[in-house]
Amino acid sequence: MKLFSIILICCVVFLPDLRAQNNGVSAVTVELSLDQEQFLSNEDLRVAVRITNRSGQKLTFGNEADWVTFTVQARDNYVVSQLGDVPVVGEFSLESSTTGTKRVNLTPYFNFRQPGRYQITATVKVPQWNKEITSRPKTFDIINGTKLREFDFGLPLPAGATNAQPEMRKYILQQALYLKQMKLYLRLTDATGSVVLKVFPIAPMVSSSQPEVQIDRLSHLHVLHQVGAHSFNYSVINPDGEIITQQILDQVTTRPKLRVDADGKISASGGMQRKNSNTLARPATAQSPDNNAQPRTP
Repeated sequence: MKLFSIILICCVVFLPDLRAQNNGVSAVTVELSLDQEQFLSNEDLRVAVRITNRSGQKLTFGNEADWVTFTVQARDNYVVSQLGDVPVVGEFSLESSTTGTKRVNLTPYFNFRQPGRYQITATVKVPQWNKEITSRPKTFDIINGTKLREFDFGLPLPAGATNAQPEMRKYILQQALYLKQMKLYLRLTDATGSVVLKVFPIAPMVSSSQPEVQIDRLSHLHVLHQVGAHSFNYSVINPDGEIITQQILDQVTTRPKLRVDADGKISASGGMQRKNSNTLARPATAQSPDNNAQPRTP
């Protein structure tokens, strides 16, 4: 009889919690995903917040500046300081049995610059129910890169401007081991190197190779480096840190190399361009959060 009483008491205690969970909170789930698991310091960290609605109701999000908030923790549960508000405003609705994804770049808004392991959680408000739902943590690592070379350059003057002192910047080439694969990165900074404007991977690289580099009259950075046994990557990057040309060149008879013609134009010669390589690459955007949520069927 005593055992039966204990079991009955337990059921009375726990049943209300189960009913509360089934009355809404479990009907909406929040998941986080990252494009990669390792990042260089100051590299864009784009996180996707995936919200799935199975409530049987139409739900609306995005009207408030804090409808989704993020927490970043370092080792020993140390909460990373936030440098600014993540811009997330933008209304969207989710019908039942649909999923919406909100993508943001967290790098400008949190101080996770030091190498180490971190984890992110997101908390989403459901205003119709006055409830908050928190995602499972997503972990990532900040890793060090090794500096290979750096180049000072001046920004070209705007059209019509004359006799103005140029703004100086730095191109810094770095290499880092990402998931057992070496990658070549570009770090774009101000003249002192203390203000980082962009960090992004150019392409994989053969660890024993040294990139060939030239800067043209428009202050574009031309980089040619080996990515395979007989293949090379040729990239042209403008002073704003955008890849404007990218090609894969295969060595046929002679090794590809950078060439400067009589007019000072720089190009890659000595290899055959691979047909499926891009002649105009997608710009390596940084610090520009994507605030568009796109509902879709799960």
